[in-house]
Amino acid sequence: MNPISLLVKVLKPTVAPGVYVQSSWAILRLVVGIVMVHNGIDKLSDIESFAESYVAFLGLPFPIFLSYIAAYTELLGAPLVALGLFTRPAAFGLFSTMMVACYHHYIVAGFNIPYLELSSLYACVFLFFAVNGGGLFSFDALFTNIIDKTALSGREKVVMRLERALQAEDAAEEATAS
Repeated sequence: MNPISLLVKVLKPTVAPGVYVQSSWAILRLVVGIVMVHNGIDKLSDIESFAESYVAFLGLPFPIFLSYIAAYTELLGAPLVALGLFTRPAAFGLFSTMMVACYHHYIVAGFNIPYLELSSLYACVFLFFAVNGGGLFSFDALFTNIIDKTALSGREKVVMRLERALQAEDAAEEATAS
């Protein structure tokens, strides 16, 4: 398999029909990516404490190293998901981190929903994006279209053009309002 077709496979989103579905998909991606960033910042603020309390507690090797991996996965992967850029690999990394968090919560508190709730919701959302990609309103879709003009169908391109037209219309309205 040549590198271009591999890149297209990684970037090309699964396409659900309709502007409303794609818009809600983009909003979910943006919100979950933005709110996830603080987790990486929190880990980096006291990496030793996180390594001891979470990673070493689970008996994983190299707790400081794995703590930095988790922190930077959240710090760099979350904005990539928000932008829809390399969404699948970034979301898979975040999904993996959240599965470790779910395991930690389970070990600490058993099957206690308040402890598992947030990490399991994050894990499900990141799994969704790891499987489906960033959607049509993502940088992945834009780059896929640039790399391989035949990768996206005509209907998908119409949805992308509609979005650009709506953005241009909004910009024109803002310009006339000011």
